[in-house]
Amino acid sequence: MPPLIVLASSSPRRKEVLASLGLRFETRAADIDESLLPLENAFDAAERLARAKAERVAAGSFDALVVAADTLVVLEGVALGKPRDRADARRMLSALAGRPHDVVTGVACARGGRVVSGRETTRVVFAPMSQVEIETYAASGEPDDKAGAYGLQGIGGIFVERVEGSPSNVVGLPVRLFYRLASELGVDLARGAET
Repeated sequence: MPPLIVLASSSPRRKEVLASLGLRFETRAADIDESLLPLENAFDAAERLARAKAERVAAGSFDALVVAADTLVVLEGVALGKPRDRADARRMLSALAGRPHDVVTGVACARGGRVVSGRETTRVVFAPMSQVEIETYAASGEPDDKAGAYGLQGIGGIFVERVEGSPSNVVGLPVRLFYRLASELGVDLARGAET
């Protein structure tokens, strides 16, 4: 039997990704400071934060495969985290409207005292949005807990013109990268068995 997978996150989207893969897992959110370090770029930060989450949860997880992720929306080199409030969501959506941006997710897997990590970047092109669309979408509440104030898999998907790269990365857990990292730790997710 393969080891239990522990998702070091309470993200409903990441839970949905793991469930869609048919994996047996439980969740244990990692309580870490998710602030970026001074002068740290978003791409490095995403991977650093994922590693910190995996290490925190792996400390008490024995032989489980711990997977952690951190997703940032990056517009012209500036990381957009989760909006502080609806006004912040409107500000982010106004900045993204009609423009391309990057979504980077750092993923880390830990097992048996080893931690491996990587990152995936996907380019997302937003359609232009009217002020009414921005106000209505922000008021829907969907942007409240999402990096960049939108969700590809929800209402926000109607404002996305194009995704160049991994769609599961934009949701918050790039499955191909997860598969590769798990394999490095002896877990074959495709077969559901240890290698």
